[in-house]
Amino acid sequence: MTAAYGLAGVVLVVIATLLIGTLGLRISRTTSDFYVASRTVTPLRNASAIGGEYLSAASFLGIAGLILAYGADMLWLPVGWTGGYLVLLVLVSAPLRRSGAYTLPDFAEARLESMAVRRATSVLVVLIGWLYLLPQFQSAGLVLRTVVGAPLWSGGVLIAVVVATNVLAGGMRSITLVQAFQYWMKLTALAVPLIFLLLAWRFDGAPDLSSRDAPPRFAERTAVSIGLPVTVEVITPVRVTADGHVDGRRYDGSEITLGAGPHRIDNGTTVTFPAGADVPHVKGTPVRTDREWAMPLAGRDHSIYATYSLILATFLGTMGLPHVLVRFYTNPDGKAARRTTVMVLSLLGAFYLLPALYGALGRLYTPELLMTGRTDAVVLTLPGRVIGGLGGDLLGALVTGGAVAAFLSTSSGITVSVAGVLAQDILRGGVRSFRAATVLALIVPLGLAIAARELSVADVVGLAFAVAASTCCPLLVLGVWWRRLTVAGALAGLATGGVLAGAAVVVTIAAGPPSGLAGALLAQPAAWTVPLAFATMIVVSWCTPRQVPPGVVRMMVRLHTPESLDVDRGTWRPRRV
Repeated sequence: MTAAYGLAGVVLVVIATLLIGTLGLRISRTTSDFYVASRTVTPLRNASAIGGEYLSAASFLGIAGLILAYGADMLWLPVGWTGGYLVLLVLVSAPLRRSGAYTLPDFAEARLESMAVRRATSVLVVLIGWLYLLPQFQSAGLVLRTVVGAPLWSGGVLIAVVVATNVLAGGMRSITLVQAFQYWMKLTALAVPLIFLLLAWRFDGAPDLSSRDAPPRFAERTAVSIGLPVTVEVITPVRVTADGHVDGRRYDGSEITLGAGPHRIDNGTTVTFPAGADVPHVKGTPVRTDREWAMPLAGRDHSIYATYSLILATFLGTMGLPHVLVRFYTNPDGKAARRTTVMVLSLLGAFYLLPALYGALGRLYTPELLMTGRTDAVVLTLPGRVIGGLGGDLLGALVTGGAVAAFLSTSSGITVSVAGVLAQDILRGGVRSFRAATVLALIVPLGLAIAARELSVADVVGLAFAVAASTCCPLLVLGVWWRRLTVAGALAGLATGGVLAGAAVVVTIAAGPPSGLAGALLAQPAAWTVPLAFATMIVVSWCTPRQVPPGVVRMMVRLHTPESLDVDRGTWRPRRV
């Protein structure tokens, strides 16, 4: 794809986003408009908006990249991210809407009548939101670098500016319109190119990966350009042509032999491989034959543990994501909240059929991404590689626009939820405080994205799910369904889950998990942090029965009584922090 077409795709999506967002400036006037769109969003529009903000960079780019690298094991990600909404539908969607709260900390305070629990929940909401924003900004940098060769930091800055403009203009009303448009934009951006990619694959003889018991190989003579320094693991010695720095030595288009083992290749280097050569892998990425790649639980250390931990994190983490929960406060009533969740399941199910096919096609046609370490770029690379010409450029521009829509919609939803918490719990509340909090909600993760080492987008989002599942999920489930939950129990559970899952996240992001069982426990912590958080909340609550809030009976009635009955449901107003 030429840079001009890719840049045109980016510009068109940004302009459309800003134009739709300005509509929110005309219709947003009150505090309720900015926080929850005055609770007037219809189920279909709300479901589209939820799909828009939930289908992040991890869904649009990351799933395909992980499937390209790891194979069938990663299919649990789209299954879990969709199934999480089923758990949300069954357990908390309608009670959350009936609570009358603006944010998750509002619900925590209303349910437990404690400012301490509210502050602890506020800290977690902000941290989870920032952790979720980090890969959005990094992936935006990847897209602009892939399309036009821009610096990695430029994509994050562009997304932050556009999101800030929309959120400052109209708050939740503005973002709802933008995100509903962006869901359908993302679905179209993946579905239309995929039709042509599958036709091209069929015309190519429909090659089958699973029939080959061999690692990925270059089908033809291939020149691989390295954008960032990388250490690769060569399986079989191969004679290549190098133009740049390899293992600390300078080569000017000369032939060299890469022996089996690790090799350091600097940025700006081009290495040309002969047809039939095995594809080197980034050091640390498992080398699998195509047969192993197509078989679940094949060739991974502690794969059963990692799989079940991933399932637990994705199924339970969804209900703990602040930008997801705030959407249920925008429905008119609990019935509309349930209808919204059912529609979301259909929209997500339709979308998640697509990234897996991109990952499988990438294994066939863009195996060099396993060498560069940029497997997240497979969705962007495939149209130009498989189709080529003007058609490939146009389809590549469409996919690029969809990727930008993914960053914008998810970043907008997270920013609204984080800004709402910061405005109420740190600033004075109201529209002016919400706008100031929006800037703060974006600056911190943008700085982290620029400074932090590059990570797989889906891996970082998976860690955010693990933290949410270990903290907000126990608080919501027990807060909605167990009247004996106490202030001490809630605080102890939040601290246990937050500290343990947070420590795993810090280690994984800062230095990468170690090898063996310890690495599996840190890379996928949900299997042990979630049970510990639930157990801590329950045991400590049993030990402190006198700390059950005095108004718990009235609150439980409010959460579980249908709106058709005459129950006082005024909007929850938090006390001044």
